[in-house]
Amino acid sequence: MRRWRKRRLGSTFKGIRLRLALALAVALAPVLLLSALQSRAAFRAEEVRIAQDLLAVSANSAHAAQLRIDRAVTGLNALRVSPDVPDCTARLTDLVEDSDLYSRLARIDRSGRIQCASEAPSVSSVADRPWFQALRTGRQMAFSAAPEVAMSAVPAVVVAVRRESASGRFDGALVAVVPITDLQVEAMAQSGLPGEEVALVDATGRVLATSDPAAFPATDLVPADLTDRLVRTEGQRGEARVMTATAFAGNDLFVVASEPSQGLFRWAIRNAVAVIMLPLLAWLAALVSVMVVTERFIVRWLSYLERIAAIHARGRHSVRPVHAVNAPDEIRALAGAMDEMVLAIAARDASLRESLSEKDALMREIHHRVKNNLQVITSLLNMQQRALTDAAARAAMSDTRQRITALALIYRSLYLSETLKQVDVAIFLHELVAQLLAADSRPGPPLDCSVRADPLIVDPDKLAPVALWAVEAISNAQKHAFASGGGRLAIRFVSGSDVSVLEVEDDGPGLSPGQPFSGLGRTLMTAFSRQLRGETEILESPSGGVLARLTFPTPEVSLELLTDSAGRRNRRVA
Repeated sequence: MRRWRKRRLGSTFKGIRLRLALALAVALAPVLLLSALQSRAAFRAEEVRIAQDLLAVSANSAHAAQLRIDRAVTGLNALRVSPDVPDCTARLTDLVEDSDLYSRLARIDRSGRIQCASEAPSVSSVADRPWFQALRTGRQMAFSAAPEVAMSAVPAVVVAVRRESASGRFDGALVAVVPITDLQVEAMAQSGLPGEEVALVDATGRVLATSDPAAFPATDLVPADLTDRLVRTEGQRGEARVMTATAFAGNDLFVVASEPSQGLFRWAIRNAVAVIMLPLLAWLAALVSVMVVTERFIVRWLSYLERIAAIHARGRHSVRPVHAVNAPDEIRALAGAMDEMVLAIAARDASLRESLSEKDALMREIHHRVKNNLQVITSLLNMQQRALTDAAARAAMSDTRQRITALALIYRSLYLSETLKQVDVAIFLHELVAQLLAADSRPGPPLDCSVRADPLIVDPDKLAPVALWAVEAISNAQKHAFASGGGRLAIRFVSGSDVSVLEVEDDGPGLSPGQPFSGLGRTLMTAFSRQLRGETEILESPSGGVLARLTFPTPEVSLELLTDSAGRRNRRVA
């Protein structure tokens, strides 16, 4: 049962629930994949829409600024064809005050000298200006924009138209100054796009005005590279942005529109509900619903059958899977098959137990009859011994009777044991010594005998040599150590993990000098020790007597584990 629980706990992450959940998660993965593809398509459509809106913002802002410039050009053209008046300065001043098209007007002769102006300029000649050179070479109008121009101390746009004489020759120019701030109102019109910013830039890339300077690169822009196309760049705050530009005022000025770069990840985070949450919730809902149905109709019943099987494994075959009648047909069929199998196993177990009981009874009867037959032989030998008059013959008959008594005791111990196949050496030695001492009918004081033995479960094949060796050792002590009277006899058996030792020690006169222990007894003891793959030693005891020692490898038990009389289990198990 403990091993079954360990396997169950160890296989928690390999069970059907987890595997089924993983399979369902993979099966439902196309839902998330389809959602991802749809989200990417939506992102692309949104990206295209924002790009078109950004281009429209740039174009609309440039168009609004261009309209203001065109109005200024129209006013200059009207002024160019009007007749000259004596007081030019006063006339230009009145026109500036009456119109919101420009902040300053000026008339320039053919040499580039300023003839008159609504306000006194900081220079007297503009002959070296590129826009004036362009008019001199034949252009009808010219534009110029810079943070500071010759005609204005503040950032402005210079609008100039060519004047000609009656013969068509270059006769100077009319100049209008339009401040950047006047164009900024129209150029900075917002389109409603989040994060959209615009800037007015001249042809060299210098920013003249902007709604947010940090939304554009720190270095000068190159408007020619941005015209009518989208370019990804980085603002001064390190934010990824996309920009486009539209020219106006004769390609001298540009409106640059900037918008934060979308990026798929940022767009998905901004649209988390539609892109992430709803598909994920749909996936989870499908997974949970399938798992709930699977748990209710499959896994729950498999767990129920598993518990029933665990109860059967503990030997309780009376428990039946009655609740499986409410399970699906397949589970109910499985429960029925398992129930029939358990009934068959229970019937077979009953038959086997009956057979084993009969076998045990027969084995006990055999052991009992063998023991009785050996006792009959012992009785016959005892009768024969009393009829003998020769002392040597009587001693030989007594030795034979004791050996047969030991064998009979082995069979008695077998039919009294639980398994009929194994005997505890400790219990056997106590009984054997008691019988040997009880059969000793010599006159004199009784022997003081002590037996100390460790428990060891062995089979009859190993017990017989040990028993016969002990009979020879005890018989020799009775004959030689205690021939003239009583004494002390000690039997010790120590069972180790690898080696076991049986010792028989007496306090008799000991070995005669120069005459080692020999004879039939020593021969038999050596033969019995060889059967155990051990050795026999005959030594002088520290107390002056003889110490007979049998050393042999501790036998391994190949059958089921037994307990000794003290409730301790044998340590040697194959």
